[in-house]
Amino acid sequence: MSNADHAIGELLNSMSPITLEEMSGIRLMNRLDTKYVASKRQLVQLLELLQDKYYVQETLERRIIPYLTTYYDTDEHLLYMMHHNRRARRMKVRVRTYVASELTFLEVKNKNNHARTKKKRIEVPSQDKFRDTDGAHELVQRKTGLDLNRLNAVVRNRFDRVTLVNKGKTERLTIDFNIGFHNFETNHDHGTDQLVIIELKRDGNVFSPVCNLLRDIHIHPTGFSKCCIGMALTDPALKQNNFKPKLRALEKINGRRFIDHPI
Repeated sequence: MSNADHAIGELLNSMSPITLEEMSGIRLMNRLDTKYVASKRQLVQLLELLQDKYYVQETLERRIIPYLTTYYDTDEHLLYMMHHNRRARRMKVRVRTYVASELTFLEVKNKNNHARTKKKRIEVPSQDKFRDTDGAHELVQRKTGLDLNRLNAVVRNRFDRVTLVNKGKTERLTIDFNIGFHNFETNHDHGTDQLVIIELKRDGNVFSPVCNLLRDIHIHPTGFSKCCIGMALTDPALKQNNFKPKLRALEKINGRRFIDHPI
């Protein structure tokens, strides 16, 4: 374990916990999302600043929760290209497993041209057995206009997530790190080393106590899709001109070019 990982764990353990039940009123399924890209070193700085301002979600006595997510797309990579071509309206279809609780959901995320994100999901038995779940095909058809049978697994990611809730319980802050990707089409794997993805989730432009703190430690808003960046990192044949600034930023965070390794 690195010094940064150890410090992250210690700082999380010193924060006051909040349970899933206590968070039930702030699900923010219709929300405004703001993403930030940072390093583990900056995450340590941020957690030091948030000690008395935020709760940390605790699930099954764990504060760092592992996630497993598989993204689906057409053979033509229609959903990927919506993001690459900077379409204001875009969508994702994914199957996400909360590893600690062994719960799995089929999820469809839609982002409209007002930057608001809506997510709909249904519980499914597992990563592999979701297509026969009642409502799965109807959900994807209704929210994307696509036939679920046209969609194939393209990329999978594993990551650790920390969820923070401000003391006023008006927003959530998710923090993802130790992100690794596997591409089902190329069979390539890719890790991300020091990368941290922070996402502020709130209903509209309500006051957020974390925004000024992020700015103070030089963490600024930036668009970032784990799905699309994972696909770009693991499939060089994909069109990715518009993602190159993001890829260069990731290399800068690590101080070197990424080294491929299995997840």
